[in-house]
Amino acid sequence: MPDHAPRAADQAAAVAGLATAVVVLVAGFALIGVGVAGAGGAVAGIVVAVLLTAAGYAWCDRLALSAMLARPVSEVEQPELYRLVRELSKAGRLPVPRLFMSPADQPNSFTVGRGPRTATVCCTEGLLRVLDEAELRGVLGHELAHVSGHDILASSMSAGLATLITSPARLPRLARPGSRLGRAESLLLLVVFGPIAAVLVRLAVSPEREYRADATAALLTGDPVALSSALRKADAGAAELPLPSDGRRLSVGHLMFVDPFRPQGVARLFATHPPAAERVRRLEALAGYRR
Repeated sequence: MPDHAPRAADQAAAVAGLATAVVVLVAGFALIGVGVAGAGGAVAGIVVAVLLTAAGYAWCDRLALSAMLARPVSEVEQPELYRLVRELSKAGRLPVPRLFMSPADQPNSFTVGRGPRTATVCCTEGLLRVLDEAELRGVLGHELAHVSGHDILASSMSAGLATLITSPARLPRLARPGSRLGRAESLLLLVVFGPIAAVLVRLAVSPEREYRADATAALLTGDPVALSSALRKADAGAAELPLPSDGRRLSVGHLMFVDPFRPQGVARLFATHPPAAERVRRLEALAGYRR
């Protein structure tokens, strides 16, 4: 695992980004309140922002897992997954996280939680199908690196806030399931609320977190080549099987191992992942490859 000084710097940067996002949220709601009802509206706006922040903190993990339709997975179902996670957690001196599985065919994974003792690692069924054991170990090492790097609070809470902010976009579809009008209204609301959520995510989450997690995982597993191979497979799978870019999934996309969306429309506003090719290049450089 990395030295304590870089880890503390990473944690401070994550907290600073999250704090900036919360300040922007509170200020934005206060300004909206002033525009609607003057000074009294500003107070109401601040109260709403504080309540949203508290809800995002309390429910961030449940909101993210729900967006991916994830469920707890037992050791009976996935003994190898449990074995790998236990081995890596022991090597990293971390508590063993909860394990969930999403039915998505896209090969991907993410970690959510407020800290090491509340962390949950979620893998998609697609990921478990396409990776071999060494590659899966690398991806799990990457997810645990987010836990050891203490950046999951910022990424998880920003996901929770973004999910709550974009939730109005779901209402027309729920009111008119299968209706073209419902889909059109949902898209319009997503265009309105999506950029606000995207600003919060981009303030709280830096692309550098993925580079740091890759490097930490390479040290933890001792196999940067396997992680780079997993990254290639996951990125190709995400391009072939992109997730639908609705508000709930867009709000948690930054948590994923690779960007799960097509780079178009509102999804581009939420993009925080660095280029997969650059991540692969850096991992191969750690293994001594030259280009």
